[in-house]
Amino acid sequence: MTDYKKQARRAGRMVLQVVVVAFLASVAWVLLYRWVSPPATWLMLDRRAHAPVGKGYQGLREQDRHIQYHFRTLDEVSAQLPLALVAAEDQRFLLHHGFDGTALWKAAKSNFEGKKQLRGGSTISQQVAKNVFLWHGRSYVRKAAEAYFTLLIELLWNKRRIMEMYLNVAEMGDCIFGAEAASQQYFHKSAEKLTPAEAALLAGVLPNPLRFRASNPGPQARAKQRRVLRNMRRLGGTAYVRELMGE
Repeated sequence: MTDYKKQARRAGRMVLQVVVVAFLASVAWVLLYRWVSPPATWLMLDRRAHAPVGKGYQGLREQDRHIQYHFRTLDEVSAQLPLALVAAEDQRFLLHHGFDGTALWKAAKSNFEGKKQLRGGSTISQQVAKNVFLWHGRSYVRKAAEAYFTLLIELLWNKRRIMEMYLNVAEMGDCIFGAEAASQQYFHKSAEKLTPAEAALLAGVLPNPLRFRASNPGPQARAKQRRVLRNMRRLGGTAYVRELMGE
């Protein structure tokens, strides 16, 4: 019995050490990205390794696919873009601390009522957590890790950095990540020159950029674009995100 207790204590200490090391490593990782742009994300690597399957993707050659990703600071993109992202994805972004209970409740209610299109309640902070630090997929473990990293980035970053990271790592097409790469690909110009309509189109396709493509927007993508533009006007234009832009 004594040996069993010793082994249990030894195992407990090892588990505690692993937990402490993992915690410190995650904090160091998040702190590093407060100042350093990520060289890549798990989703980028996964997208490069596996071409999308579905209508419009037949015949893609692997040698023709490469990651397009150019990190830009918030000062190097049009103010219309963060406004469009807030208007499309998370209108309480400047008010919440990582989680939006109101949005989660509305999403759960809509999904419970059996609406055709499932709604998500993820904030921009949550999407940054999963896009930057986590693997692709769905599981309870991943959701727990997403909540953990969301708390970390809200604690260790400011809203400006969270938005800056989001508009750079968000997937905006097959192997196209971030506003600069998307702007160059779809509009043949820098992200700092995006118009309100162009920013709204990029933000509008974000929920499913492999289905709603900014390169050839169909009726649904255009409808999303118009909705985002209405929300941008309702929020009061770029004055709403002036705090983010440091003006």
